[in-house]
Order: sequence, then structure tokens, then C-alpha cells
Amino acid sequence: MSSALLIISAFTLLALGLGLRARRGHDMNLEQWSVGGRSFGTAFVFLLMAGEIYTTFTFLGGSGFAYGKGAPVYYILPYATLAYILSYWLLPPIWRYAKANRLVSQPHFLASKYASPSLGAVVAIVDVVALVPYLVLQFKGLGIIVATTSYGAITPTAAIWIGAIVVTAYVTVSGVRGSAWNSVTKDLMILGVVVFLGIYLPIHYYGGLAPMFHAIDAAKPGFLTFPDKGSSTTWFQSTVLLTALGFFMWPHTFASVFTARDERIFRRNAAVLPIYQLILLFVFFVGFAATLKVPGLKGSDIDLSLFRLSLQTFDPWFVGVIGAAGVLTALVPGSMILNAAATLIANDIYRGALARQATDAQVTRLARVLVPVIALVAVGFTLHGGETIVALLLMGYSFVTQLFPAVLASLAARRWVTRQGAFAGIVAGVAVVAITSLTHASIGQWFPFLPGPLKDVNIGFVALTLNVLVLIVVSALTQPRSAGQQVQSL
Repeated sequence: MSSALLIISAFTLLALGLGLRARRGHDMNLEQWSVGGRSFGTAFVFLLMAGEIYTTFTFLGGSGFAYGKGAPVYYILPYATLAYILSYWLLPPIWRYAKANRLVSQPHFLASKYASPSLGAVVAIVDVVALVPYLVLQFKGLGIIVATTSYGAITPTAAIWIGAIVVTAYVTVSGVRGSAWNSVTKDLMILGVVVFLGIYLPIHYYGGLAPMFHAIDAAKPGFLTFPDKGSSTTWFQSTVLLTALGFFMWPHTFASVFTARDERIFRRNAAVLPIYQLILLFVFFVGFAATLKVPGLKGSDIDLSLFRLSLQTFDPWFVGVIGAAGVLTALVPGSMILNAAATLIANDIYRGALARQATDAQVTRLARVLVPVIALVAVGFTLHGGETIVALLLMGYSFVTQLFPAVLASLAARRWVTRQGAFAGIVAGVAVVAITSLTHASIGQWFPFLPGPLKDVNIGFVALTLNVLVLIVVSALTQPRSAGQQVQSL
């Protein structure tokens, strides 16, 4: 066994051990299994939310997008920063309401706010549809990482199956606590590895950051600037705003809010997490460094840029360390997604729409049974999909962002949005996303008469705009009548 494979195997076993041990001393009822008994402090909530940033997308998508697209990669840097700023005001009222009503999921929250189990079921379906490509992203990245850093000793298919078994085991046993414990190791690993690579590789190959960018600009003029069409500044601005609004709409991120011990945690994290986001710059530096040193990667192979450069630079033992950090970036978010998806189906689809008298114990048992089922479905899609990692992430974001108007409206002091309006808006927005995803349509194709810059607006905005318009119109038409109006109509 090579030193790289030995290190990767050791950290995989460590993740399994920590995940299984996390349940010790806790009765895994529904609240403990799904939201950790609402007992997590600042550090665990910070790491669970940071888990949304530092996934396989960090290692592969970020560096691969820098390698393949150049300047447009910088959209990744500000969107989460903007989301964290919004979280200062957005998350505390969500947490207060969820704690007071013992809610355990995002659909549970909206169903309670709008007094509509049917709305909760629809939201749960949207969430599961969005989570599957996000889980596929983690498994897809895991296969790439392990196969590459083990020097081909383990195939991508074998790596995907092993990873799926590991996360299924500790999610079934420990729920979200297993994710929280492993997030500590993951973030320490990724912090050290990513910062080192982002500093060392540009210096090693170019003599520093400035010489690297000068060399890229000379070899590929215009690569470091936004193009006039396609991934232009208009696309950049619209994508940043769209993904920022959708950031906390991911059901596993939304559910991590419920794990907090008190609401002050969110305000502390809102001040620190934007700084933590800067680590992504080092990922971009690696992708840029690879553009001239491992040329010729096309299509989904651009996601290999970080590891191709690492393989030709470092000894096998250090490649194993990089691979181990990458494995953790897949296992931790993957476990959170599995936990969230199982909870959604068991609590919000099964109990919310089909068996409203089901007890918490029954829902917990069903959620645990669903964990391996969902993992199998994700593995199936992973082994038969060819999209790049960035494409998978953006598709999922387009779905979950459609929930933002209903969530935001539910926090208003005066409830002007009705359950019918929220329901219709979400359905309309999701329908547009589904159509555009299946047809690969763009704003320019739909509206050829628009000025050039507007054709580059992220098409998710069409869905979100229609969502808001439908929400407003339907809510206006379905406002409950006052007592006086009801008497006059009799």
C-alpha cells in the first residue's frame, strides 16, 4: 500500500470513528438526531455553516473554475460573504420561532408559519430535488480525489461506494452530531492544506503571485478579465445576488440554524465567517497556477487541475495529506445532506402529508431507514452523470433560491403573503428552473430582443422574478376577508 493511500485510508477510518462516537451519551430521538438537541455552541454552529463553503467544491470546483474560466471564478468569493451579512438579521428570528415550536427542518418551519402541511410537503419535495445533485457533487468529488491521490490504486467507483458506506453508517447512528464532530477535523485540515498550496505553488512555479498573473496574462490575454459576453460582469453580479439569497435556503444549512444554543451565536458568526471566506482565494491561486503548468484539461476534467498539479509537485505522502483533506470535504457536507434529506422525507413528506398522526419515534426510525436509500440514489446519479461540479452546484442553487421569498415574507410583522401565494410562487419558480435546466436555455435565447448585457443575467432571476410576481398576485387575490366584509356578503 502506498503512503498516499495509507494516509487517505487512516483519515477515512478516523471520520467513521468520530462519527459513530458522536452519539455517545445521547438518546437519539428526532430532535437529537436532526438538530443536535439545539445544544450546539458558537464553534460547532460556525463549523456546520462553514461546511457549506468548504466542500469538494472548494478543492475541485473552485480551482477548476479558475483554471477553465479565469476571472468569473471570483463570483464564489462574495456571494457567501453577502449571505453572512444578511444572516445577522435573517437567522435570529428563524431560530426563535423554531425553538418555540420545536421545529426540525425548513419545510417544518414554512408549514408552521403558513399553517399549511401541504406547503411543507411541496417545500420538502423541492428540497430533496435540490439536495440530490448537491450530494452527487460530494460523491463525484470524492471519486475524483481518491482515484487521483491514490495514483489509481482505488477507482472512482470504488471510492464513491466506500464514501457512501462511511457517511451512511455514521449518519444513521449519530445524525447531525456525527457531522459536527467531523467538521472540526475537516476544517483544520483544509485550512492548513489550502493556504499552503495557495502560497507555495505560485512561488514554486512562478516566483510569486504577481509573476504568476503576469505570465498568465501574457500567455492567455483576456483570461484574467471578464468577457464581454457569457460570464460577463452582468452574469457575475446577478449570480452573486442569486446565490447569496439562496445560501441559507439549502435545507441542511437552514437546519443547522436550529442546532444553536442561543441566537447570539449567529451575530458572532456573521462577523467572523466573511473573513473565513477569504481562504477561498488560495484555492483560486492553485487553479490559476495550474493553467500554464497542466494545460489542456477540457470539460469536466478541469476539476482535476488542483490534483494534477499536486501530483507533479509533491511526494506521495503529501499528496495523501491533500487527498485526506479532500475526502473530509466530501464526507462532512455529504453527511449533513443525507441527514437533512432523510429528515425531510420522513418528517415533512411522510408525516406532513401522508401520516399526520405519526409519532416522533416513528419518524426517527423511518429517517434512519431512508439514509441508505438516499445514498444509493445519489450513488446511481453520480456514476451516470457528466456535469462539472460548478454546474451541479448552480443548478441546485436555482431550486432552493425559489424558497427565499416565502421565508422572508414569513418573518414580516404583518402577514400579507397567504399560504396560497407562497405555494403558487414556489411552484411557478421551480417550474421555470426545471424547464431551463432541461432545455439549457439562457436569457438571450428566451428574449433575443434584450440589450447585450441583459442577455447574460443569470436565468435563475427569471424564475425568481416570476416567483415573486405570482406570490404577490395570488396573495392579493386570496387575502382573508374581514368580519365586516363577511357580514355584508351574507
